[in-house]
Amino acid sequence: QVQLVESGGGLVQAGGSLRLSCGASGRTFSSYPMAWFRQAPGKEREFVGRIRSNGGSTYYADSVKGRFTISRDNAKNTVYLQMNSLKPEDTAVYYCAASESFYSGTYRYEYNYWGQGTQVTVSS
Repeated sequence: QVQLVESGGGLVQAGGSLRLSCGASGRTFSSYPMAWFRQAPGKEREFVGRIRSNGGSTYYADSVKGRFTISRDNAKNTVYLQMNSLKPEDTAVYYCAASESFYSGTYRYEYNYWGQGTQVTVSS
């Protein structure tokens, strides 16, 4: 079992940057692949990116590739989402998620634990 808490959201102008953090409880955080998803008003929750349990591999949605970076610090039980060159279409509630499967991918059902989300608003 793991509990996740996101932080770092806020209001930023287009072209700006934000870094989101997701803190996890539990001593086995380092064994969980982690991911970030986001949900804009009136839209389905969508995959943003994921990182393997050892941090050795990342994968991103095309919409954020080259602008967003996921990293993790297993000693601090924290995963990060660095967001650069933000666009108004990045406005959403951002969620971190943990999977019990090493080979987790891009689908919501592959992730067992979710945070409560943090709002990111990008103004034009």
